[in-house]
Amino acid sequence: MGRRAVLRGAAVATALGFPMINSGSYAAAPGSAKRYSKRALDLIEKTLVIDMLAVPKIDMSPDVFARPLTPQQIADFKSCGITGFHNAEGIGGPKAREEALTFLAAWQGFAGRNSDLFSLVGTIKDLERAKAERKIGMIMGIQNAEQFNGPDDVTLFYRLGLRCAQLTYNTQNLIGSGSTERVDGGVSDFGAAIIEAMNKTGMLVDVSHSGDKTTLDAIALSRPALAFTHSNCRALSNHPRAKTDEAILALGKAGGVMGITGVRMFVKDKDPTTLSDMVDHIEHVVKLIGVEHVGIGSDADLYGYDDMPPDQYKQLKAYYKASYAFREKIDIDGFDHPLKMFDLTEELIRRGWSDANISLVLGGNFKRLLGTIWK
Repeated sequence: MGRRAVLRGAAVATALGFPMINSGSYAAAPGSAKRYSKRALDLIEKTLVIDMLAVPKIDMSPDVFARPLTPQQIADFKSCGITGFHNAEGIGGPKAREEALTFLAAWQGFAGRNSDLFSLVGTIKDLERAKAERKIGMIMGIQNAEQFNGPDDVTLFYRLGLRCAQLTYNTQNLIGSGSTERVDGGVSDFGAAIIEAMNKTGMLVDVSHSGDKTTLDAIALSRPALAFTHSNCRALSNHPRAKTDEAILALGKAGGVMGITGVRMFVKDKDPTTLSDMVDHIEHVVKLIGVEHVGIGSDADLYGYDDMPPDQYKQLKAYYKASYAFREKIDIDGFDHPLKMFDLTEELIRRGWSDANISLVLGGNFKRLLGTIWK
């Protein structure tokens, strides 16, 4: 069954209303072939689930934000169990400021035109209201900070709706070094001023794509704590986008949160690469710094990368350096469909996790971090 068919013909349904198929097994949504335990469904129902990095649509078309959602997409959003999306894309280069402004206008407009499904998030109360109204709260972010010409721009972009910014994408900018740069000089004086402005304004600092030294410098400079919204553990996958144990330990000591992705080459360097391998990264972070410092940042939309049109898929892979080490597929097995948070919950249950700790990973930790930062 294709991933886009998982919820074919489904309408939104609450976890408590799912029909029982056999002992302890429930349909994920009307018409769905997916089955989950009542415990998993109840956990998603009561938890404010936040994907620390998730875009509404992986689509490189220039009008993607303007196109109406299909009935199937609407059903999938309603049934996915996710309350908060940190919506951020990589933007940079000579037109970074213009592209950042366009991105904010485009996707906040998308949320407004689809207000039956989405609501914009600027405070923790907005996330809580989205949960109560069974909507998806959209947290606006940008995976770079080249849009800031100076510290004063941080306030401007915050007022325009930006609530999180990565310091760098994969390459060098005036702030610091990206993860695939040949040399990492760390955070510059200009970068330190931008971090200070972000801290004062109430904008979350993210270093998911930053190089090792830039990451450590940012952790030391940022007060309050920052986040790796979508990264993995280099101890388990030797990839430049992964974080070292040294960085993870520093993040935990500072009080930050690390979101684990489902991107295949970040999770494991050979196949098969599965949801179980992704959870190994979660448990590695827990062993290093405790369950209070880990979350989920899928780095995808509800369907994943492997459903992209072939021409866009090829273009996407060609954009990155060879060190990204793409394989045939980008998504991991078992975390590549609209109900992936339910599957993740089932895997944590299978491994003996408590309800309280599962809820922390699904969103509680990131919500707590945001509560220390947002004004």
